[in-house]
Amino acid sequence: MDKNASTLPYSDTVRVRFSDTDAQGHLYFANYLVYADEVVGHYMEELGFSAMNPGQAPCFIFTVNLNCSYLDECKAFDIVRVWVGYSRLGNSSAEVSFELYNDQSGVQLARGSFTQVFTDKQTRKAIPIPPSFRSAIETRQDRLQSSQPK
Repeated sequence: MDKNASTLPYSDTVRVRFSDTDAQGHLYFANYLVYADEVVGHYMEELGFSAMNPGQAPCFIFTVNLNCSYLDECKAFDIVRVWVGYSRLGNSSAEVSFELYNDQSGVQLARGSFTQVFTDKQTRKAIPIPPSFRSAIETRQDRLQSSQPK
């Protein structure tokens, strides 16, 4: 696959460890989601949100829904390219899409999404997406449709 073929704005690679595989010799199904979540965290960091250090983040983010379509298998020691990006911004929630590919062959392995809800650290109730983070997403993804009135 051309490493720039995805329409999603951010990518990174993950090397499949033997311990990430199941008894059938391919990547354990839940680890596709782990890889996607890890790369989403890196993307959020790039956009200025301290996802990897909740103590520095302005709020918590809870994943409230996820879906994943498994399209092909990958095995130990494969290199997986994970593409991520926001596909919807609401007032207090957002949807992040992801695509996983075998980095050598270009075969698409999986695709799906996470729904994130931004919450107050003390009350754990939904709050608006922090304005600086929303602005960073909209700047990086200028074609993104926001459901928040401007």
